[in-house]
Amino acid sequence: MIPLSKDLLKDWDVVVIDDEDDSLEVAQIILEEYGANVLTAINGREGLELIRSSHPKLVISDISMPVMDGWGLIFEMKNDRSLSEIPTIALTAHAMMGDRERAISAGFHNYLTKPLTASTFIHDLVTLLVAIPNFAAELQV
Repeated sequence: MIPLSKDLLKDWDVVVIDDEDDSLEVAQIILEEYGANVLTAINGREGLELIRSSHPKLVISDISMPVMDGWGLIFEMKNDRSLSEIPTIALTAHAMMGDRERAISAGFHNYLTKPLTASTFIHDLVTLLVAIPNFAAELQV
């Protein structure tokens, strides 16, 4: 793998939403290691409040959560003009045929499977972000 600059996500506000502590912790540690300011939430409703107050550069959200799941979150984001263009990556532990397509058709920009691993997470994320039109220039690679 190509080494990535530790300033890759410098000054980015990133919201990570997941009801699993391990996934939240792995994502937060790795994103902060690459310069991001990470805000976390344990369900979609909390996440939506954080997104509305911080207008982050990126959202990473689990799909299966209590209170409001990732499907409800992306629905709310896509129906709010001020949030609809924020790149949002879906996370799920239950990767099955058609899940990626379902996530993208619901409004997610792309899809990552769990468990998140320190060795591949940031590279997988960068690969997904580079594929988002007009977003590659935002990365400081």
